[in-house]
Amino acid sequence: MKKGYTLHFRRRREEKTNYPKRARMLKSTKDRLVIRITNTRAICQIVRYDIKKKTETTLISTDSRELSKRYKWKYSLKNMPALYLTGMTIAQKAKEAKINNAILDTGLRTPTKGARIFAFLKGAVDGGLDIPHEDKNYPSDERITGEHIAKYKKSAIDKDFEKIKSTILKK
Repeated sequence: MKKGYTLHFRRRREEKTNYPKRARMLKSTKDRLVIRITNTRAICQIVRYDIKKKTETTLISTDSRELSKRYKWKYSLKNMPALYLTGMTIAQKAKEAKINNAILDTGLRTPTKGARIFAFLKGAVDGGLDIPHEDKNYPSDERITGEHIAKYKKSAIDKDFEKIKSTILKK
């Protein structure tokens, strides 16, 4: 007798969703801080799952493009300094919406020590969100402030970084 073949969910076949990981996060009933990094920018949201209705609701959303529109950021929207500032931005929006804690949802990205996702996480934590994490995964302060880019490009990215950081914190 020939064994049958089980066809997996489309998103699993396309390697877009890790269903066991997603199920664990949804069962925790905590708000999720979702970060997705595209080829040009970073998109982040705070999402709440309702167990009774089995629905997800996006509570807050921001995009790294907001840095260039609101704060006149003129550099890459997907590098470490931009992700750190985007993390601070969503944390400020979360404080305004009275959201104090969440868990980080990295999707299919494998968390690697010193990665851009951890720059985003550090920005969110520095901005006031309570997210379970380990500090040892953060990138160095030199990389978060963009000093490595400034050395390479000989630009003033670190001055703009500090100015925008202080502007975000004033709100």
